[in-house]
Amino acid sequence: MSFRAPFSFALPLLALLGMGGSLSHPAWAAPPAPAPWAFETSDLAPDPAFRFGRLANGMRYVIRANHTPAGTAMVRLDVATGSLDEGPATRGYAHFIEHMAFNGSTHVPEGEMVRLLERKGLAFGADTNAQTGFEQTTYMLDLPRADDERIDTALMLMRETASELTFTPGAVSRERGIVLSELRDGQGYVLDNFREQIGFLYPHATYTQRLPIGTVASLEAATAKGLKAFWQAHYGPDKTTLVVVGDIDPAAIEARIKARFGDWQAAPGQARPDQGTVDPGQKGASDIWLNPALSERVSVSRHGPWLDEPDTQANRREALLRQIGYGIINRRFQSLSRQADPPFRGAGFGTSDVFHIGRTTNLIVETPDGGWARGLEAAAGTWHEAMTMGFTPAEVAEQVANLRTAIDNAAAGEATRSNATLVALVISMLHDDTVPTTPSGAKARFAAFAPTITPETVLAALRREAVPLDDPLIRFQGRKAPEGGVAALRQTWDKAVKAPVVAARAATASTFTYTDFGKPGTIVADSTDPVLGIRTLRFANGVMLNLKRTTLEADRIHVRLTLDGGDMLATRENPLAVTMAPMLPAGGLGQFSQDQLQTLLAGHALGNTLISQGDAFTAGGTTTGPDLLLQLQLLAAQITDPGYRPEAEEMFHQSMTNAFARMDATLASALGAHLGGILNDDDPRFTLQPAPAYQALTFARLKAALADRLAHGALEIAMVGDIDESAAIADVARTFGALPARDPAFGAWEAARARHFTDHRGLAVLRHKSAADQALVRLIWPTADNSDPELTMTLNLLAQVAGVEVTDSVREKLGKAYSPGASSDQDQFYKGWGTFTLQAGVDVADVAATRAALARTAAGLLARPVSADIFTRARAPMLERLDNALKSNAGWLALTERAQSKPDRIARFQAARARLMALTPADIQAAARRFLDPGRAVTVLVLPEGAPAPKA
Repeated sequence: MSFRAPFSFALPLLALLGMGGSLSHPAWAAPPAPAPWAFETSDLAPDPAFRFGRLANGMRYVIRANHTPAGTAMVRLDVATGSLDEGPATRGYAHFIEHMAFNGSTHVPEGEMVRLLERKGLAFGADTNAQTGFEQTTYMLDLPRADDERIDTALMLMRETASELTFTPGAVSRERGIVLSELRDGQGYVLDNFREQIGFLYPHATYTQRLPIGTVASLEAATAKGLKAFWQAHYGPDKTTLVVVGDIDPAAIEARIKARFGDWQAAPGQARPDQGTVDPGQKGASDIWLNPALSERVSVSRHGPWLDEPDTQANRREALLRQIGYGIINRRFQSLSRQADPPFRGAGFGTSDVFHIGRTTNLIVETPDGGWARGLEAAAGTWHEAMTMGFTPAEVAEQVANLRTAIDNAAAGEATRSNATLVALVISMLHDDTVPTTPSGAKARFAAFAPTITPETVLAALRREAVPLDDPLIRFQGRKAPEGGVAALRQTWDKAVKAPVVAARAATASTFTYTDFGKPGTIVADSTDPVLGIRTLRFANGVMLNLKRTTLEADRIHVRLTLDGGDMLATRENPLAVTMAPMLPAGGLGQFSQDQLQTLLAGHALGNTLISQGDAFTAGGTTTGPDLLLQLQLLAAQITDPGYRPEAEEMFHQSMTNAFARMDATLASALGAHLGGILNDDDPRFTLQPAPAYQALTFARLKAALADRLAHGALEIAMVGDIDESAAIADVARTFGALPARDPAFGAWEAARARHFTDHRGLAVLRHKSAADQALVRLIWPTADNSDPELTMTLNLLAQVAGVEVTDSVREKLGKAYSPGASSDQDQFYKGWGTFTLQAGVDVADVAATRAALARTAAGLLARPVSADIFTRARAPMLERLDNALKSNAGWLALTERAQSKPDRIARFQAARARLMALTPADIQAAARRFLDPGRAVTVLVLPEGAPAPKA
């Protein structure tokens, strides 16, 4: 399914529900003719670096050599089969088969696929995964090394999945529990709301009854024979495409694909069942859905027929005009939501395809509780005004400027696109019939088309796609029913769209004025690390600058600003001192609001975020060489003249209202809300405070907490990427280097770093309000902070070993949990603080068995050294991650951002591989004995309300 506009909700839960399938009608159909590539019926030329091919049996393949990251590759097996291929009795089969791909085939015994990949450095979940949607199932292997051995293994496993799965009854029975646990874990208010929503909007569409996860009844009834029959009917070469992108020889890969898949025999398949209909005549109905965890939203919708628009130059131009139109309307909504007294929290307008059976235009309004009428009236009036009167030249110019910048920057980075980016292009072609063109081609087409873009052409294109919202479908969701019910909803809508409209007024043009910070600073220290090439400089005012030039991303510069303070400013007396700090950018600058800045800086690649983390505040963004000075000016202005505007306060208070309303709505939210208090003996710095405490927070209080650090705190700036070092240094000298003197070093914050793990051991029970069969078991031990690099590495490897063990015991052997896991978190900010965790989400009936299984896993780690095989499977992915860490700018930024204030990070990284290689199973056992004593664990159970809790 493809989406044309940025704010549509036809299928908002694909990410949650990407997992399932079922059987189609029993009538056999002849194999379809080979599907054409999207570019074969288009006037758009594909990127010539892709190699497209088709075997005699109908299987297609796409190959591309790419060197970002160097020495790695991605392999995908994409099968055009999903839950829409299922029938009523076999719902969930496509997803069940995805699971069975890891559970036995002709040449790989049950359970060995994951182990085989772990031995070769692929972590289960991170590098080895699969997903099932409504129309496709995709198997994914991310190879940390693109050597012959791993490529051959990947191709072998993909062929096993395609044609060699065994489906033994025992394996199916064991995996059934895992699939059911995945279904169970996905239940809750979000899914309930989604089901009701699509049922209201699409009563005659098949997909509403074919969510990929399936149903308990169909999954419990699934047999090995039935699953195998579905697989044989739908996994044919004519429905399959193999994708290989990475540091490879395309000719050699092509030969291997032909050798490995050439003898896969095509067989008669089954036609996809009818997908149902989307009724353009459906109108005038209203719906109300209530749940205590849902924030208030009104959705206004109308359906239209599906528009068959192949990916061509003309249709891309049409889509671009529509994108601008939707963008302008949503920009108007955004401006309204940023007012000091906004009519709504947010609103959006868009149109989305519903597979190939229809399209839906939606106007969505998010409001504070009880504010739906005001919000709906304001949004409806804004939408009606835009669709009636059109747009201003300034609004079009802002959208075009942003598009031009994005297109230009993509073209500049064309040669260094990542494997993931290129794979995504291919998957988009397979799923949405888009041609994988080059960014430079897009730039040329845009340059030719841009002069013809006018307010009139934009409005005309938008009207051609957007379905008029006449007598629409109206749906309300929230915590409390709207006063007056469905009649009031429709009366409010009718009133808004009948009100007189006036043309939008053009915004007053302005100029960014934060360009003079004083006399440029001078450099007093300058050195370069001889091994890693990280250059460190210090200005006379104390500002530190760290530079690392890379060629990993052409024309991209990652900027990170680190300011002393952060969470260290929070005290027991004032635990929420910096809670509002992330809202600072939303408060704008002294001379401009955030909304004004967005228009003022349109057409520039800039970022401006701020977070409080540990002993520092961090800010930054990703920019380009031409925009680097402006990026630094923006960040310097944020530090020296924050706006503290009331609209950002309102945003914060509304977000906290919703956060508290859904605090216990899911297992994860209940655990997140209460775990800090349990582990920290209710230390207020790490414990959720009462809701009124957050509503009492203001920018005045934040300003009092931040003023000294903003004015005097030590500053360290890091830049990584395609840097002109001389220009970057000059830009910093003109901005941060020109500021008044800063503290010469980051604070020690000795008292603030004190943190104590609770002395209370044993059982703690939390309650959630989600599905009555959902439970979570978590065992937590105190460990140590990360000041000892050898101990840190040992505990990290222990966590990997425990993760392998708990997956084998709780997931594979017991079949009780979909994603059990282990983790080690050793803090770098708080002295002595560290935790080790084992956990699993399970059925409430399996809590006792799961607790016992986790305890046995921990006891086994204490009792004996792990086997050589488990040790290898745990360590190999860690080694590969270390080897690949500096193949991305993100990895370099992690080393560079505190190169002066925390230089030990660099030395630790350089020694990390040797430390990891030196560890032995005996070291892992010793660490387990030191920290994982069963009597030292805090056991946390998250249970549904009303479920009996064990006494201990």
